[in-house]
Amino acid sequence: MRAPSPVISQGVAGQGCKIRFLIGDLDSEVTRRREEVENVPLTVSTRIRITLSEIEQVRNVPGIEARFGDERIAMSVFRFDSEMLVTPHLAKLVGHDSPMMHLRRYQDDGLFDRFGYHASELWSNGRDAWAEEPRKPAESAGSG
Repeated sequence: MRAPSPVISQGVAGQGCKIRFLIGDLDSEVTRRREEVENVPLTVSTRIRITLSEIEQVRNVPGIEARFGDERIAMSVFRFDSEMLVTPHLAKLVGHDSPMMHLRRYQDDGLFDRFGYHASELWSNGRDAWAEEPRKPAESAGSG
């Protein structure tokens, strides 16, 4: 997943929108296993580092948060009020090769609510990505 433009993120957050990034943990077993499954040169940990580098630019913008999750995330979720874009990362496929679903909320406990609940649970179990100092390239070059 490519992180949204920092300029766009700052503008939207400045208008009261809450923006949350739940990112895979570089050091987790889940990340290592996903890299084995995908078996591509642009590894999950490399994509995580790229995302971290991009969102570092909006680290101090009110309304923008980032957390690490070490559970089986394996999807990208973009939620906008009562609409959601969900890309479940399918076995042996990287995210951009998996289908994207456009969900709308029409009823209680439907597909939209279930994906929303799942994303909220992953978020609540994550840890603040910005509570730690940003990793230096030399520190993270050996992993992945």
